[in-house]
Amino acid sequence: MDDFYLSVGDVVSFSKTVGESDVYQFAGTTGDLAPVHVNQARMEKSAYGQRIAHGALMVGFMSTTSSMMVERSRDGHGKGETPVSLGYDRVRFLGPVFFGDTVTVNYAITAIDEVKRRSTADIAVVNQRGETVAIATHILKWVKNKGGR
Repeated sequence: MDDFYLSVGDVVSFSKTVGESDVYQFAGTTGDLAPVHVNQARMEKSAYGQRIAHGALMVGFMSTTSSMMVERSRDGHGKGETPVSLGYDRVRFLGPVFFGDTVTVNYAITAIDEVKRRSTADIAVVNQRGETVAIATHILKWVKNKGGR
């Protein structure tokens, strides 16, 4: 597997404290203004007792780690290939992320398919209490450039 850009066991991590501005900017960008994210008074009466961040925002943080892995890879963007995301499988939101929580996204390469030019990674998002709040599997594909350059 020395010809590939990544190896099984390669890991990157990203940490961020989720602020109110992160959630409101994401809500504004996506149009997802669901009360669970933006209505404090309503959420105070809920089982959660407060607003929660969008699960899709956590997927955005997963994308950050994917980009970090590409930058860390041998030869960066490849010898005549461009790495692109094929998608996130088995995405699950296991717990809420509250405003002020610090999440750490761990991205670990679990498989390499040199023939299909793909890498697979397991992703776990963990909060400051050590609780796993989201998981997914990610696939990166390395696509040949025009003319092989």
